Amino acid sequence: MLALGMMSGTSLDGVDAALIDTDGERIAGFGESGYQPYSADEASVLHAALGRWPGEAGVAEAASLTVAAHAELADRFPQAGVIGFHGQTLAHDPGGRGTHQAGDGWRLARLTGRRVVWDFRREDVRQGGQGAPLAPFFHHALARWAAEQGRIEAAPVAFLNLGGVGNLTFTDPRIARPEDACLAFDTGPANAPLNDLMRARLGAARDEGGALSAGGTPDEAVIAAFLRHPFFDREPPKSLDRDSFAGLGRAVAGLPDADAAATLTHAAAASVQAGLRWLPQAPAALLVCGGGRHNAPMMAALAERTGLPVQPVEALGLDGDMIEAQAFGWLAVRVLRGLPTSAPRTTGAPGPVCGARISGPR
Repeated sequence: MLALGMMSGTSLDGVDAALIDTDGERIAGFGESGYQPYSADEASVLHAALGRWPGEAGVAEAASLTVAAHAELADRFPQAGVIGFHGQTLAHDPGGRGTHQAGDGWRLARLTGRRVVWDFRREDVRQGGQGAPLAPFFHHALARWAAEQGRIEAAPVAFLNLGGVGNLTFTDPRIARPEDACLAFDTGPANAPLNDLMRARLGAARDEGGALSAGGTPDEAVIAAFLRHPFFDREPPKSLDRDSFAGLGRAVAGLPDADAAATLTHAAAASVQAGLRWLPQAPAALLVCGGGRHNAPMMAALAERTGLPVQPVEALGLDGDMIEAQAFGWLAVRVLRGLPTSAPRTTGAPGPVCGARISGPR
């Protein structure tokens, strides 16, 4: 069926939407995509609600804004038979209070007049998983699609998503079932600390293309201290909240703008390098999606620190800005079919989990 996946990530820049033709296992084709940026005022509302839980100040406003933005963008895709709606992550504490994605899918279903699959993470967390990352099964489908198309060799590869947080999926396209083929985990902070630095110091949404960090020198002492965080010694699966490494921003507070940006950029790459120790073997390539792949210094730092071939997913003919949105369209169809969306080696759940809620328009 034709599904519309929608994603608003922890970088808080806007909503991605992408059509995908799938049975929830194989990929038959990719459709149109779209993007709706948040205005500065809207981004401020979301930033103000970060770290908060249902019922706390600012959360209702953030949820209402999230649903309205998604509904407006979804109207551009009337051909979709189902919508996969991730919502806006405000807090993630799988070992404690759980996970919180703002935005009620039932409201989106009423506004769009279509079925909406939503609240993808809660059931995995309830069963003892991390609730993240959730794109790995889709990364596996992409690897199988690319191998069938002759775009990559049928060998293990790693997908690296550089959003607000970085997450890595090691997958073998020669294995049919994603729950048997994938190992996945969050690597560490990616764009979030850098975006926050740019917002606080220069009033900009991001370091566009890495222009600021390209002129700076990373402080290796700060990076070495960052890598001593106990998170890096924890065996995966493991996940992070957007602000789990808030201390990294404080560590660069005394550095000039360019050096601070370069340090945060190289810290993101260093965290990926630290995560490679957990993979069963070196992947044939590191395939990068998410906004971080537009940052040339970050891509160069990844190649330098990991020693792996580093390519944007566009090298496979994919749209790296839309992978996560496509993933939630694909996952929505899996939920409709009762297929697993996570497993022990991706989220740490005790067994395969098919987690989400389904809401109709009435």
